[in-house]
Amino acid sequence: MTTRILFSLAACAVLLAGCGSTTPNYDTHFGEAVRTARLQMTINPDAGRTVGTGVDAATGMDGRATSETMQRYERSFKTPPQAVNVINIGGSLTSNQGGGAGGGGGGASY
Repeated sequence: MTTRILFSLAACAVLLAGCGSTTPNYDTHFGEAVRTARLQMTINPDAGRTVGTGVDAATGMDGRATSETMQRYERSFKTPPQAVNVINIGGSLTSNQGGGAGGGGGGASY
């Protein structure tokens, strides 16, 4: 009977050992590389906290520059910039419409 109890306890110990974490060092640093890369890509980490940037950008400008900026911003909605027409996407700038197959005619003159 004691061997059954000891065998049962040993089996439980082995099964519970599988639930333990074998990588505590990795778990404590999980996601650290992503956070570091994000911080390295950020130009100004304090952009929202410093005066004159972010939400309070207008406080860093003088009145005349702020007024002109706001007027230009409002005009951009009244008269949007003209669209640029792209006619020949992927083609050449000159056309070579002169000939059919074979003969030497129809080439571009230089």
